[in-house]
Amino acid sequence: MLYRVNFVFSKTGLMRYISHLDLMRLFMRAMRRADLPLKMSEGFSPHPKLSLKRALKLGVESQEEEATIVLKFPVEPDDFKNRLQKQLPEGIKVKDVQGNFN
Repeated sequence: MLYRVNFVFSKTGLMRYISHLDLMRLFMRAMRRADLPLKMSEGFSPHPKLSLKRALKLGVESQEEEATIVLKFPVEPDDFKNRLQKQLPEGIKVKDVQGNFN
């Protein structure tokens, strides 16, 4: 069973200068530190199954970016949001979390 969590975040202030690849790394590191039950890809180089809906250009702020992560087991949306937000730097704010457990 897959537990997909869709979340919306904003990228403002100095964080607008972070590249797409660095933003992906930032989220992966923050999710590990938040001790979320990440579903890892299989293969030679396992990594969390994280996807961002679109890549922003460097220097562009956004209020409504969408991302999806796959978890091993369900986590309450409020718990997910609070745990992740504590690990994120100023300028990245988790705004909404929706669980999709099928």
